[in-house]
Amino acid sequence: MECGSPLPLFARRQHRDEFEKVMKFNTLLTPLFIIALELVSPRTTAAPPPVGAEYRVGGFVLGCQAYMFHRFTAFEAMEKTAAAGGKTIEFYPGQLLSPDDRKSKVEASASDEVVEKLKAKAKQHGLLIVNFGVVAIPHDEAGARKVFEFAKKLGVRAITIEPSADQIDLIEKLIKEYDIAAGIHCHPRHANKPDYKLWDPQYVSALVKDRDPRFGVCADVGHWTRSDVDAVAALKMFESRVISVHLKDIKESGNPDAGDLPLGLGVTNVKGVLRELKRQKFDGNISIEYERDWENTVPDIAQCVGYVRGFEDAEGSR
Repeated sequence: MECGSPLPLFARRQHRDEFEKVMKFNTLLTPLFIIALELVSPRTTAAPPPVGAEYRVGGFVLGCQAYMFHRFTAFEAMEKTAAAGGKTIEFYPGQLLSPDDRKSKVEASASDEVVEKLKAKAKQHGLLIVNFGVVAIPHDEAGARKVFEFAKKLGVRAITIEPSADQIDLIEKLIKEYDIAAGIHCHPRHANKPDYKLWDPQYVSALVKDRDPRFGVCADVGHWTRSDVDAVAALKMFESRVISVHLKDIKESGNPDAGDLPLGLGVTNVKGVLRELKRQKFDGNISIEYERDWENTVPDIAQCVGYVRGFEDAEGSR
């Protein structure tokens, strides 16, 4: 025996040979183990990068829902959004492309050429394309996938939808695959539409509960107010799941047909809504909606943009 060695030389050599075999096996096994671990481990998707200050008003990612300009083309909608001081655009399906191309539309079947024209026009006016909706999601996977593919090409952060309960699994699957968020929108409660449930925040909350964090609500605070829903309380219910906001002020609560007013002049708690969004550190898009005086909405929309800008100034001085 060698001095100080607890094992004979041949035994230590045997242990060394066995050790080398184990290490060689582990070297081969480790990459396979890592791959297997990745397959079974839940994947987390990083949040989209923050939107730059050039696309913000009053600290919010703020612009217009193109439907306010549905009597015009998508190109004209972008021009009017920029003229009103908006920094982002949310397209809706079916709008004609431009005065020079009234055959092409903003829709899931649009060609790559149309998509590139929309992007170029937005860039020309310093606008960020943030959203697409309210878009109907087909019940068949191929049709639903087409909507998400179009949204991906357009580069939006989210889509706005009004799905049925039996579509939720498919939509969540595509949210994960395409890394695009989806917000469930609502229209007002109507007595003659008893089966329509999306106006109810509790119902929508149940649909998205425990789903992918990119699956949540498009908070239409004006329609909530038309349904006699407390918009601020509803936002609190959806904390961390507010994907986007449709910001409007209306004349009367509880009336599904109440008309729109410039922000701050109606009964919607716009100040409370903005404060709650600030508290939640909301970083999705806010689309102003002002659905009246269709031919000449820019001045009133500019007033709405000014309200949000002034809100930050007023809050900062408190």
